[in-house]
Amino acid sequence: MILWDLFQNFFNIGIFSFGGGYATLPFLYNISEVYNWYTFDDLSNMIAISSITPGPIGINMATFAGFKTAGLIGSLVSTTAIALPSLIFVVLISKALRKFRENIYVRSIIYVLKPLGCGLLSAVGVNMFINNFLGENINLYNIVFLAILILISLHKKLNPLFYLGISAIYGIIAGLQGF
Repeated sequence: MILWDLFQNFFNIGIFSFGGGYATLPFLYNISEVYNWYTFDDLSNMIAISSITPGPIGINMATFAGFKTAGLIGSLVSTTAIALPSLIFVVLISKALRKFRENIYVRSIIYVLKPLGCGLLSAVGVNMFINNFLGENINLYNIVFLAILILISLHKKLNPLFYLGISAIYGIIAGLQGF
């Protein structure tokens, strides 16, 4: 039963998360609240791990969530389920690509979906900020670290891998120190 639930949920994510891997976040957040398969902290860890591992973030997060929920079989089911809609869409639409590219209705839908995706992603970001920085375990070190990274990013346009690397190192040190 849990494998079928994983398949259904991640298949739906694959269908409706338009705009890339981060577009899966609102759906993953909803799954964590509805099914309690993983905690909000687990979701934060999924985001961090998926961001620093090779491959598409949505696929990585599906694999991690499936593994966290139902082990190796769960990861295979959720990964297959999230990728399957894209495969189906590509096969069905590939022959009519030129016609759809110029279609005003398709362009209008995409025009509407972009800000919608940004809004959903922003809502998840605000929830993550509140839960991670303003929740029951307020941690001054993390807030200061975040502020420093924001200041650096405002003054220097560095590669995002720099920020991910520094954050990973900080996370390891913070985990070892217990803060």
